Amino acid sequence: MSAIQTESRKALHELLDLLREVDDRWAGPEWNLQGEADVTGAHRALMHMLEGGLLTFFESDASRPRFRRIVSPTRKFTGDNADAIYYDAAISSDRRYVVRGRMDGAVYVSFTIECDTAEGDMATRTAGVLNDTQFDVDEEGRFEIRLGGDPQERSWLPLEDGASRVTTRHYYENERCAAADPTRHAALEIQALDPGPPPPAPDDATVAAGIRRALRFVRTRTLDQPPMAQAEQPPFVSIVPNAFPQPVTPGDFGLAAFDAAYSMAPYVIGPDDALVMTGRWPTCRCANVSLWNRHMQTYDYANRRVSLNRAQTKLEADGRFRMVLAHRDPGHPNWIDTEGRPFGLVFWRFMLPVGEIEKPEARVVPLAEL
Repeated sequence: MSAIQTESRKALHELLDLLREVDDRWAGPEWNLQGEADVTGAHRALMHMLEGGLLTFFESDASRPRFRRIVSPTRKFTGDNADAIYYDAAISSDRRYVVRGRMDGAVYVSFTIECDTAEGDMATRTAGVLNDTQFDVDEEGRFEIRLGGDPQERSWLPLEDGASRVTTRHYYENERCAAADPTRHAALEIQALDPGPPPPAPDDATVAAGIRRALRFVRTRTLDQPPMAQAEQPPFVSIVPNAFPQPVTPGDFGLAAFDAAYSMAPYVIGPDDALVMTGRWPTCRCANVSLWNRHMQTYDYANRRVSLNRAQTKLEADGRFRMVLAHRDPGHPNWIDTEGRPFGLVFWRFMLPVGEIEKPEARVVPLAEL
């Protein structure tokens, strides 16, 4: 019996074809993957992205948006963070919204507007940011902000043409990584003003459109992203191992925060080596350093110390830090666990920095010398 032909079935086959192409190309030598572990890591990253696309874009309605948590300890992509919890929701530049939530003990909270994501694509740029210095917070840590509509002096963000998603950031500096802490709850909600009548029941066209949004989500994060060494990198990214660039703000780089400074470089160390990183935390709202794999997924922060924030860092007598990135515990209080991975990415974040940030320095030493 021949299958009943629908647009949703056509879209599903397009998704299956994409997954096969991603497996054939992205999970192989074309993207500099050489061994069994590389391919396995790519397949894990692909599953996380597929889950993310289905969760955040398959059912997406800018007239009745809902905040959904973007990444978690078991769903990681596009540079997650052990000390941050992120949510996003669909929006439209021709509507007005009210957003409510609470600080939840975070040391930094912000809302950014992303452009050109309505079909599941990666954001082309960031169109605005509102952090907690720019909206009112009551004694219980609750707040309310507006998106779109008439300008307001505080607690408001405009929605220019192309605005299609609002991303939230709650950053913490706790001894326990916030992203793995089930007690953290920002109680975020978003409501469209004048949303219109309820949407019709899902049909062939809407289900097909949802599948294609999930497809675009996966494609723009895999095949549409060239290998790191072949891509033009923003100024805060180095492709030279163990050498960090000067931390700088990212401008309107998509998925980045206007009011942060970043620095990133790959690390490469041998089985009996350690990477010693030294520097000084700047004056800022919060700061941390995280380890990612080549697919910009954090290492296992739920079970290992794979990142450090300022509250977790033991400083030297002169106020500087000395961190040791190694495959096994060297007995140093600022050990960052590589999970035994000889190659990965080191990413520094500094939120609301004041003045110039000292560039972290790094050198490879034999582990035995520590």
